[in-house]
Amino acid sequence: MPEPKDRKGFLERLQAKWQLNSIFQVVLVLVVFACTGFTILFIKAPILDFFGVEKGGFWNTFLYLLLVLPLYQIFLLIYGFIFGQFSFFWEKEKAIFRRIAGLFSKKK
Repeated sequence: MPEPKDRKGFLERLQAKWQLNSIFQVVLVLVVFACTGFTILFIKAPILDFFGVEKGGFWNTFLYLLLVLPLYQIFLLIYGFIFGQFSFFWEKEKAIFRRIAGLFSKKK
């Protein structure tokens, strides 16, 4: 059965959700996510091995949260810069920081 013409594809939905200018920009953002994920995949084990922690233990999780997740955010910005999408990722980072700060702020 043919798909209706007014139904948007995956990339068009991402373009609308992320408020990007073109499908090419969506593809670049996805490439940045892919490069960042692969980089973290390759550096996570050596970082955790350096500290001598067992996989799946408390210290593994603790060090992952303390070291690897912030590195992921930094690599997003680095690859975002390389692929010309720094402003997109910088806005997302600022939103994440605001949410985290909101967790620690006093509510009236």
